Amino acid sequence: MIVKTEEELQALMEIGKICGTIRDELVKMTKPGITTKELDDFAGKLFEKYGAISGPKGEYDFPGYTCISVNEEVAHGIPGSRVIQEGDLVNIDVSGSKNGVFADTGLSFVVGNGDPKLFQICEVAKKAFDAGLTKIKPGTRINAIGKVVYQTARANGLTVIKNLTGHGIGHSLHEAPEYVYNYYESSDRSQLKEGMVIAFEPFISTGAEEIIEAGDGWTFTTEEKSYVAQIEHTLVVTKDGPIIITNL
Repeated sequence: MIVKTEEELQALMEIGKICGTIRDELVKMTKPGITTKELDDFAGKLFEKYGAISGPKGEYDFPGYTCISVNEEVAHGIPGSRVIQEGDLVNIDVSGSKNGVFADTGLSFVVGNGDPKLFQICEVAKKAFDAGLTKIKPGTRINAIGKVVYQTARANGLTVIKNLTGHGIGHSLHEAPEYVYNYYESSDRSQLKEGMVIAFEPFISTGAEEIIEAGDGWTFTTEEKSYVAQIEHTLVVTKDGPIIITNL
């Protein structure tokens, strides 16, 4: 999507705020003893409250309003009977639509006290995201974003998941540009444009660089059972810097 009017921007800001609010409410609720389905059920109530439609459920018939991934699960975890434990690495991924526009956001975090390595990958994911933001302006090659994400990961003794990427968003949940890589992809010569809407989401890994499907048709994991942390926001590219619409 290329934002061309103030009305389009305001519509994006509204769904961005809704998705960001649901994300933050679920993060606050994530305590030892709660199940991922209990979290997701609350998300469903919030989508209804705000007059929005769950992205994964509405677009892909996903068995949940949100994707909730725990420990070895990298992304697209199905909410269910899994009970959150102290020290778990949890990812809450929320996407949705309202008035014909979409937003997408996600955050990995450690529940309570846990392995310092897990806190580190979450911190490096934030550093990689912030480094990528410095490259997001009209005319910049999209692969420049991935280059600094990868450099940040390697500088901290970590790596990235290469077959999970950011993407264009706006009129649909996934649209052009198809890929916003988390590494330098030399074959991708595409450039950011004024008003372009993208979901930017570094995936920082303790070892693996590829994900596989876990066998349930949805959940992604790695063969090595590496831990992976993600941070994702939807943003609008402008000459004055990116507008992050899912950052409350």
